[in-house]
Amino acid sequence: MDSQGLQAKANDMRIDIVKMIAEAGSGHPGGSLSCIDILTALYFGGVMYHDPSNPKDPARDRFILAKGHAAPALYAALAYAGYFPVEELMTLRKLGSRLQGHPDCRLLPGVEVSTGSLGQGLSIACGLACGLRIAQSDARVFTLLGDGECEEGQVWEAAMFAAHEKLGNLVAIVDANGLQIDGCVDEVVQTGDLGEKFAAFGWSVSTVDGNDVAAVVEELSRCKAAGGSVPHVVIASTVKGKGVSFMENQAGWHGKAPDAEQLKAALADLAGNEVCDG
Repeated sequence: MDSQGLQAKANDMRIDIVKMIAEAGSGHPGGSLSCIDILTALYFGGVMYHDPSNPKDPARDRFILAKGHAAPALYAALAYAGYFPVEELMTLRKLGSRLQGHPDCRLLPGVEVSTGSLGQGLSIACGLACGLRIAQSDARVFTLLGDGECEEGQVWEAAMFAAHEKLGNLVAIVDANGLQIDGCVDEVVQTGDLGEKFAAFGWSVSTVDGNDVAAVVEELSRCKAAGGSVPHVVIASTVKGKGVSFMENQAGWHGKAPDAEQLKAALADLAGNEVCDG
């Protein structure tokens, strides 16, 4: 799939993200829309090896959604990749649905680990990376964190551990959209330069425009190929609510569902993006 096709795929998934959250009447559109380009790169850009027909293939690369509240983005990616029917997306958060508010690995193929408690995903990814190394597997582990999540102390314990254990098979991505539920990240708890922090902990650090799918594919592919004995982190600069004009850069859309009129406006914005992509 070329870069235009990948961007169109991301836009299609944005449409389903806003639809499913509106249908559920709850959910997290802001961070789901900011990170969907990253998931597009991982699942459709040839970065990760995965097989929807064999979700437990031992050779598969692993993905951990540390920022578990962005589950609508992960569900969209998994559905479009063929892990379950796309029509099931509209059951998000409904009674009896496999699509819980946060990912549940007991219910849905393609979900490696149940996540939702912020700060834990990187630790889980470290454990998976250690296990794969012991098993002498060539598989890689990718994990997606939020920049607000990086205020959690456990993130930095895991970062220290990953460098100490020389986990070159681990790639962390920070969805750096600058906002969290309470407002601007730097006003809640100033994180400073995340790249410098990870570098000080012994990580290889790079940056990318996280809403440019082609650029993300290139950077994550480079990190995957690099391997070695140093863990890799990519600081991905993104826009919270990307693609929906009235949601962009608005902390209020962290965890709020659009009503009928807002959904109509959001879909109009995204339809306009489709025209631009074409």
